[in-house]
Amino acid sequence: MRLQQILRNASKFRAVFDFGDREIAHWFPGHMAKGMKQMKANLKKVDCIIEIHDARIPFSGRNPLFQESLDVRPHLLILNKMDLADPSSKQKVLKQLEKDGVENVLFTDSLRQIDDSIKKIVPLVTELIESRPRFHREEDTNYCLMVIGVPNVGKSSLINALRRTNLKKGKASKVGGEPGITKAVLTRIQVCERPPVFLLDTPGVLPPKIESVETGMKLALCGTILDHLVGEDIIADYLLYSLNRLEKFSYVEKYELGEPCDDIQNVLKRVAVKLGKTQRVKAITGVGNITITMPNYTAAAYDFIRAFRKGELGRVMLD
Repeated sequence: MRLQQILRNASKFRAVFDFGDREIAHWFPGHMAKGMKQMKANLKKVDCIIEIHDARIPFSGRNPLFQESLDVRPHLLILNKMDLADPSSKQKVLKQLEKDGVENVLFTDSLRQIDDSIKKIVPLVTELIESRPRFHREEDTNYCLMVIGVPNVGKSSLINALRRTNLKKGKASKVGGEPGITKAVLTRIQVCERPPVFLLDTPGVLPPKIESVETGMKLALCGTILDHLVGEDIIADYLLYSLNRLEKFSYVEKYELGEPCDDIQNVLKRVAVKLGKTQRVKAITGVGNITITMPNYTAAAYDFIRAFRKGELGRVMLD
């Protein structure tokens, strides 16, 4: 795609996204108080907190209750799904987190590979634990970690990756592509023998209040909120707006659009045609009822969103 063509089209893109009068309160199934209560109840057994968040939204949607309620233990922030995030943003993210007082940060891709960052986790948490008093757990020879985070950021995937890395064993936690797979705090899962390290998996807990509709939309785009609560059409439109804003135009070639576009209906029509996503509907005409074939916009939006979540539309940083 020629640069001049892209720049010419860029002037037509939306400068801001119109959220209308949408409210986000109904997007969230309560504030998940039961999950927080379970975490607090298990805190006496825990030596270190591992918070996992999506590297594409390192600031949006991190639950402040984690810091307020669980920050009495050493804390490690893992920004997961780095294979989907723009790697050029890492240093900027680290600088901002340092300003926010977050000292211990790792970037990982726990689902697709066992990388060097996964191998660093046990030595790092061991160092963090041993550098601080363990109080009533001083006599225990094993370490217990609690894995926390908002839904669908890869907590269970990380546990399985740690087991593959340190124990050469398979899955211990269910992994899914939608939020809400882990329903409750589980029994301890061993992830290392030397030293003996156990993890507590926990349900994803969203903040009791999301600061803005845009933050909620970023969470939805990354799969933290169930799609139907927000609507695939609005998520797909926000995705198109975001890709154009970030000048990520790989969707043009993937769906054979010819040039970048800022009209979600046109894009979804092309997606539907490209993928053969059509539906037959009845139409009333002057000569009677007829059946016509129409693009299936809902199915096209579904594919567009999932292509993004798989990394097929480029690596992005939404924050």
